[in-house]
Amino acid sequence: MDETRLDCIRLHPNDNVVVALADLPAGATLATEGLTLTIAVPRGHKIATQAIEAGQNVIRYGQIIGMATSTIAPGDHIHSHNLGMGPHSQDYAHATANTALPPVTEVRTFDGYHRADGTVGTRNYLGILTSVNCSGSVARFIAEAAEKSDWLAGFENVDGVVPIVHGTGCGMSGNDEGYDTLFRTLSGYARNPNFGGILLVGLGCEVMQIPDLIGAGRMRADGNFRYMTIQQTGGTRATIEKGLSVLKEMGEVANKVSRAPAPLSHLSVGLQCGGSDGYSGITANPALGHASDLLVQHGAITILSETPEIYGAEHLLTRRAVSPEVGEKLIERIKWWENYTASNGGKMDNNPSPGNKRGGLTTILEKSLGAVAKGGTAPLSGVYKFAEPITTPGFAYMDSPGYDPCSVTGQIASGANLVCFTTGRGSVSGYKPTPCVKLATNSEMYARMSEDMDINCGDIITEGVSVAEKGREILEMFIAVASGKQTKSEELGFGGAEFVPWQMGAVM
Repeated sequence: MDETRLDCIRLHPNDNVVVALADLPAGATLATEGLTLTIAVPRGHKIATQAIEAGQNVIRYGQIIGMATSTIAPGDHIHSHNLGMGPHSQDYAHATANTALPPVTEVRTFDGYHRADGTVGTRNYLGILTSVNCSGSVARFIAEAAEKSDWLAGFENVDGVVPIVHGTGCGMSGNDEGYDTLFRTLSGYARNPNFGGILLVGLGCEVMQIPDLIGAGRMRADGNFRYMTIQQTGGTRATIEKGLSVLKEMGEVANKVSRAPAPLSHLSVGLQCGGSDGYSGITANPALGHASDLLVQHGAITILSETPEIYGAEHLLTRRAVSPEVGEKLIERIKWWENYTASNGGKMDNNPSPGNKRGGLTTILEKSLGAVAKGGTAPLSGVYKFAEPITTPGFAYMDSPGYDPCSVTGQIASGANLVCFTTGRGSVSGYKPTPCVKLATNSEMYARMSEDMDINCGDIITEGVSVAEKGREILEMFIAVASGKQTKSEELGFGGAEFVPWQMGAVM
């Protein structure tokens, strides 16, 4: 290999592992560590730097990522065959870290769509929101007919029509946590600033009743909201015809809004990772964390989620909480998840996925420590339930599953008008109405899947680009995308299948 290129990286002085930066053969010598490999080690995987006895902790990032399940020699490959999770206990030290960031002196802006409620959209879609799966096909029929119409093409300020369909809304209890979560999700999408108008379509006899959705509060401050049920309108054909007529009326209203400058404080960015690898916590996630800090300095909102994937790293967040109450709220969600998984015959260490493990991640503790890096260093301003509105500026946490489409669905319902997604294996997806910026963790995957990736963070390793420099590059991409630049996911047409509400409780 190129002698000028590092063969491994040590992430913290106290670590007893290093991470391979290339596929290394057995017998290779690590020049920086003075070690000889006892076995071949793939890129992104861990190598022991000292003898580790069975039952001893394995340290990466200066934190415990698990316990050795057998004796490990210096130069050994550390992975699932000799590393397990071990007991999970943490000192949460709520609100003990002073991580306040200085405000910026230069006000930056993006060109967005200003809404009547004071929010600003990065896109201007018409949405067809469904209360139940039974109205999903009709919503798609209306959207397909609208996309073929002449009048939609004439609305230069309207980005298109998005049918928001899902697999629930009936066959469920009408008064439990699952119902409340779906209710918040649908209401949140109706109010997301990336929609210039919403048509709500139901069947008529479902558990998630249209009158309940619209009766709990005004769905949109601008009044560009209509609703109908298939049963009352007269069936499929009549609903499509009426839906098209209503969409045209709403499109005329939405088209009157054009982009205008807005400070970055009007951005709300969902922070996501999926298809992670051993580089995620070294390159893309820390770089996104730096960009998150920059946004928080500008008064914006950034949202970290995926509670099962912060498990083992939650103590790093509780220390940054603005108050003990905020820290305790995060731990309450952790305990909820421990009970939830146990009651369903699962366990919190059901991660990493097979793809994560091929990329070098071994335990959920290791994955979580890399995942929380997306949240930067800013104080934790609040902890919210799935799809709960987030309006307080700063770095926030929203509870969600680790399943990416579901987690992003909650962030958009909470108000995210931009999403950033880091990936090491090569996740492909998009999330209409909110544009998604994709960050590649390694240069090899970026070269292979450059049509899907917006930014390569692998050059932090291959070219020596600093995390701070890459964070500033990500911020500039955020501003460009928020102002109308299409992401790779948008160019490819993603976003029509990724609305995945969190379905809790019994399906009846």
